[in-house]
Amino acid sequence: MTSAADSHDSNSTQEELILVLDFGGQTAQLIARRIRDQHVFCQLVRHDLPVSRIRELNPKGLILSGGPASVYEPNAPKVDPALFDLGIPVLGICYGLHLASQHLGGKVSPGSKREFGRTECRVLRSDTLMAGLPELSTVWMSHGDHVEDVDAHFLPLMDTSSCAYAAVKHRQKPVYGLQFHPEVTHTEYGGQLLSNFVKGVCGCRGTWKISSLIDREVLAIRARVGNKRVICGLSGGVDSSVVAAILYKAIGDQLSCIFVDNGLLRKGEADKVRDRFQNHFKTDLHVVDAKDRFLTELAGVTDPQEKRKIIGRVFIEVFRKEAESIPDAHFLAQGTLYPDVIESGADIDGPAATIKAHHNVGGLPEQLGFELIEPLRDLFKDEVRRMGLELGLTDELVWRHPFPGPGLGVRCLGELTAPRLAKLREADAIVMEELRLASLYRQIQQAFAVLLPVQSVGVMGDGRTYEEVIAVRAVSTDDFMTADWYPLPYDVLQRISTRIINEVRGVNRVVYDISSKPPSTIEWE
Repeated sequence: MTSAADSHDSNSTQEELILVLDFGGQTAQLIARRIRDQHVFCQLVRHDLPVSRIRELNPKGLILSGGPASVYEPNAPKVDPALFDLGIPVLGICYGLHLASQHLGGKVSPGSKREFGRTECRVLRSDTLMAGLPELSTVWMSHGDHVEDVDAHFLPLMDTSSCAYAAVKHRQKPVYGLQFHPEVTHTEYGGQLLSNFVKGVCGCRGTWKISSLIDREVLAIRARVGNKRVICGLSGGVDSSVVAAILYKAIGDQLSCIFVDNGLLRKGEADKVRDRFQNHFKTDLHVVDAKDRFLTELAGVTDPQEKRKIIGRVFIEVFRKEAESIPDAHFLAQGTLYPDVIESGADIDGPAATIKAHHNVGGLPEQLGFELIEPLRDLFKDEVRRMGLELGLTDELVWRHPFPGPGLGVRCLGELTAPRLAKLREADAIVMEELRLASLYRQIQQAFAVLLPVQSVGVMGDGRTYEEVIAVRAVSTDDFMTADWYPLPYDVLQRISTRIINEVRGVNRVVYDISSKPPSTIEWE
């Protein structure tokens, strides 16, 4: 599989690149995202990337991320000390600061007082990194170790009541360190600090744009594909739609799209996909009606993991059969995103610890014998949305809330039957319609209805009912790793509840989910 770094080389090398060396910190991805917010291309790489490879990539700056280890532990992750002699500006964050100070003459030891959460921080002296910061501001700390005995090598730039070296600068080398995390929103001037490093210290101009990435990807796809055919699996979501759009721009009628209607889609989904890609993009679209097969295989199954396995297996079988009917197909395109690559332990320039196996990274291409094309592999979700708009996709599609791979199969709790899925489909459509009417759809990152395998007593007219329950879920989140329940206005909740009970036969109760992630997940199964 082509690495993102190799892609970086082959796509007419970026003018400006910042590398984030990942030491396992939970917010390492956020660093890359915040740098890209400065219109500077940034990639997350393994912490032990050889110095020779760093020279080849020619970055304008390096950032050493935070991490869960302590630098004085025997098996703590390290860097090649030669990294600090490259003359490239380096910014160490938390663990990265500890590494830099350890390699450059300082000492790191367990602190007598730990700092977690918001802390008031004071600027001690002016510097390029401190430009635009007030004397006092709030930062986000998360550390138990402290830097000591660095005065001979580093200048302190910021401190807190219990941390003398909240920010430092090496006296001779272009090496900086922050004990706090500028990448999280809790750090008041974190964006300013990262901008100061990237543009002030590293000298980046901030010229990276999604449009230039589209042009590079189009040229790269044409060069790789030649006159062969590419298959793209459509789900109706933004990721696969953007993949199809960029492929169509690159190779036109050499693109064939396959859309599998598994009977687990939202209301009107199949018709919208057919209209969008047959009429707007004029693509060779294969719509496979596999509703009956999926429901037959899922009959009587209630365990959520078993449902996922069956849905995944049947999808591959149906997709494979249709793909084999397309002549001269050589490539398979997927909507793999950058977080998918990182979470699957397949980040650039080598393996990383696997957090979770992702359905877009492996499996299907090997089974079909296709070469894989992943034009979104270097992008985060918000960047994919911007690319979709640049490619002419509609706002409705680009800003559509995420939809799970197994579809309504993980939102219809209990057995999956056609009548139960029909109830859920109608209820979900009402939720979406009311959010749009209230101008709330774009403010909420994900919302949906869930059909519960629970019946409750109700009264309709003069009769007693014993019918199912719909739960409504709406969350706000920056990264989907954590999420808060969204406080929908009471009048909106009332309209949603009234409409579902009145319009969806077989439902007599609506509840609202007010749990956050963690401890709950966003989806119910």
